[in-house]
Amino acid sequence: MTRRVPKATSTENRRAAKPAARIMPAVGSRSTNRGRLPAMLAVGLLAAALGPSGAAQAQDGAPPTALLPNLNQEIPGDLTIKQVRVGRRIRHRLGFTSAVDNLGAGPIRLIGHRPSTRQRSMIVDQVISRSDGSTETVPGVGRLRYVRSEDHQHWHLLRFDDYQLRRVADGALVRPARKTGFCLGDRYDQNLDTQLPGEPTTPLWVAACGKFRPLLLGVEQGISVGWGDAYKAHLEGQSIDITNLPAGRYDLVHIVNADRRLRESDYSDNAASLLIELSWNRAKIKTPTVTQLQGCSESARCPAAVEPAPAPG
Repeated sequence: MTRRVPKATSTENRRAAKPAARIMPAVGSRSTNRGRLPAMLAVGLLAAALGPSGAAQAQDGAPPTALLPNLNQEIPGDLTIKQVRVGRRIRHRLGFTSAVDNLGAGPIRLIGHRPSTRQRSMIVDQVISRSDGSTETVPGVGRLRYVRSEDHQHWHLLRFDDYQLRRVADGALVRPARKTGFCLGDRYDQNLDTQLPGEPTTPLWVAACGKFRPLLLGVEQGISVGWGDAYKAHLEGQSIDITNLPAGRYDLVHIVNADRRLRESDYSDNAASLLIELSWNRAKIKTPTVTQLQGCSESARCPAAVEPAPAPG
């Protein structure tokens, strides 16, 4: 079981008043030009952001500006514990949701490609929009692999987000997650009350990452400005095995773009963590309980405080 306490953040959460998100299904298809900002729209957005003087400079032949994404890691949530039988043994898995928003000036757009089906994985290039409507390509920022699992099968972007469980006392990594990869898309509007410059009013990245199509030679994934990509607890790899883990306090840490191979405008918000306390009952068959103590945005560690108050006397 899991228990909740009021959430706090180590730094001010820029979306503390965020309304319920509009969730978009990871199905459907899109035309080849829906993931691209038209040239006139990109220039207009830059002019709005820079004001009259900045727009004049853009028109006077100033070099184009890269409209970089900014991947913001949300705090892990919706913790649940599942008992899973593996052979003759019972394993306890701590499930959690994860979400990443794009708060930058441009989309995160990734194109996977391979020369033939003899090559198992695809090389991924990042395509960066620029203020004059042109694009810049950064080659070899990652890999796509076709993954078959009980939940789904499609092309996964590897190592986009890392999940870790770390001991509070010394920060040591005690358990990693089993996540195999990610299918990026516009799954929810990160703030229904605010529209960022360059944010589309409807989701653009809604394809299913080549679902049931292992013979593809190319796949595109991405997240639009102002939208986010989310995964439910216990979906393939959305859990950490806590079987026989000693009772105590741990940081559940999520880090997007940990190796910084993807170009962004800001890397300071790539990590978020949740301070939890793990305990076990004394029954013949031990079961765990996890209490959520504190959520910390923009930080891979939460303060180890939040100690229970001493009894009066």
